[in-house]
Amino acid sequence: MAIKLLCGLDEAGRGPLAGPVVAAAVILPADFPVEILGDSKKLSLKKRLAARQVILERSCWGIGIVDHTTIDEINILQASLLAMEQGFFQMQEKLDDFLCREFGADLEFQLEAMADGTFVPKIPVVCRAQPKADDTFPEVMAASILAKTQRDMMMDEYAQLYPEYGYEKHKGYPTKAHREVCRQLGPSPIQRMSFKY
Repeated sequence: MAIKLLCGLDEAGRGPLAGPVVAAAVILPADFPVEILGDSKKLSLKKRLAARQVILERSCWGIGIVDHTTIDEINILQASLLAMEQGFFQMQEKLDDFLCREFGADLEFQLEAMADGTFVPKIPVVCRAQPKADDTFPEVMAASILAKTQRDMMMDEYAQLYPEYGYEKHKGYPTKAHREVCRQLGPSPIQRMSFKY
């Protein structure tokens, strides 16, 4: 009898005016401590980072990153779905090792996926979209945490390259301060030029 596996998919960074969109794909082991999970936007930074470490160590995961230039070329929705595809295929490369570690041998499995939101990426398994899945399904919560922490760390690195833009504070989201500095200095090198300021 085949075991059923669920891959959670979620992205971070659809709304910002700068930087990449990042997505993650996660399959959790049966004994994963789901109590450490939650909606990534509601968890404290300390809890998010602690959960991230456990997810990276215990789960089968992949991360996809689509940069600001591609976002401008194909639009943010398509870029978000592309990042999910990338994350899924990276996760899939690790799946055999994960199954061997968790179950000790080759086995039959049925893999399905769930994407947070109302659209699904082009991946070779049954995938359904579920609004607010990142608040309900542990696999999607884990994907959300991975995506958000990965993107936040990237924006912190960009903050060191372009300190005048304050990316460490707003992570590229359209805050008043972010809009104002763009008006004063012009767009930064990672600005999404197709977005309104």
